[in-house]
Amino acid sequence: MISSNNDPQVQRKLTEILRIINESDGAIGARIIADKMRERGYKIGERGVRYHLRILDERGLTAREGYSGRVITKSGIRELEDGLIGHRVGFIITTIDELIYNTSIDVNTGEGNVIVNTALIDKDDFDEAIDIVSALSNSPYSISPYVRILEEDNQDVKIPEGKVGIATVCSITIDGILAHSGIPVNTKYGGLVQMHNDKPAAFSNLILYNGTTIDPMKIFINKGMTSVLDTLNTGNGELLANIREIPVSAREHAVEVLERAREIDIGGIIEIGEPGASVLRAPISAGKIGVSLYAGINSLVAVQESGIDISIHPISTITRFKDMTRL
Repeated sequence: MISSNNDPQVQRKLTEILRIINESDGAIGARIIADKMRERGYKIGERGVRYHLRILDERGLTAREGYSGRVITKSGIRELEDGLIGHRVGFIITTIDELIYNTSIDVNTGEGNVIVNTALIDKDDFDEAIDIVSALSNSPYSISPYVRILEEDNQDVKIPEGKVGIATVCSITIDGILAHSGIPVNTKYGGLVQMHNDKPAAFSNLILYNGTTIDPMKIFINKGMTSVLDTLNTGNGELLANIREIPVSAREHAVEVLERAREIDIGGIIEIGEPGASVLRAPISAGKIGVSLYAGINSLVAVQESGIDISIHPISTITRFKDMTRL
C-alpha cells in the first residue's frame, strides 16, 4: 500500500501520480506524468517520476504496459476508492493546525474562541452524564471546568432529536494560546499516561499526530485502553494526555502565558520539561522543550466507562469561550 512509505513528501507525490495514471485514457509515460505533475504544482522531473513509479509497481498499484508506460491496476483503483490511506497520513495534524489558527482566546480577558471536544448522549442520560463530567472537570486532571450544553435547536452543531450534546475544552486550545502568543508549537504526541497515587508516572503509549490517519485519542478510546473512572476514584489508572514541543528560548514566555491561561480556568498542565529532556519518558527533540497536558476529553471518556451510550468526537470544532458554563 502507498502508506508503507512514511515520508509525507513521497506520499503526496505517489498519490498524485496514481491519480494522473488513473485519469489517463491508456498507458502513460514518465515524461507526460512529469509534465502533468508540474502543472499541478509539484517540482519533479522525469527521473523523479520513474523513481516513484518503481515504488507504485512494487506495491502492485501500477503495471508497465510495453513501451507505452504505466497503467493502474485493480489494486491501485481500490486504493483510490478506499480514500488513499497514505494521502490521509498527516490529515489529523493538518486539522489541528487549522483549529489552532482559528483559536482566538485572549488569556487576559477570556474573550475569543477555544477548541472543544463534543459528545452526543440520550436526553434521559444527561443528568447522570453531567454529574460525571462535573466530577472530572473539577479534578486535578481537568483542562477546564467549563462546558457547553448543546440542545436540539443549536445553530453551530447539529443535534439529532432526542439527543443532547456536551462540549468540553480541548487541550489543543493551549497550543492555540501559545501560537497566538508568538511561541512556535508542534503538537507531537497523543498518549496514555499512567497514574499512581494521583501522580503521573509515565506515558505507557504514544502515537505521533503527524504519522496517523486517525486521531490518537480516538484510537485509545475505541480500544478501551483508558481507566479514567478508576483514576478519579482511586488515583490509579490511565488517562489520555498529549505533548507538544516549543523552542528552548520560549520557555520563560510560555510559563507566563500558561499561568495567565490558568487564571481564566484553562490549564491541565502535567509537566513543562527541560531542554531536550524526555517528559514522563516521552522523547523530546534536541533544542526543544516538551509540555504535557491532560486531554480535555477525559471527562467524556469517563461517561463512556460508566456504561452510558455516548458518541465522542475529539478535537471537534471551535466555540466562543463566553458561551460555555462553569460547572
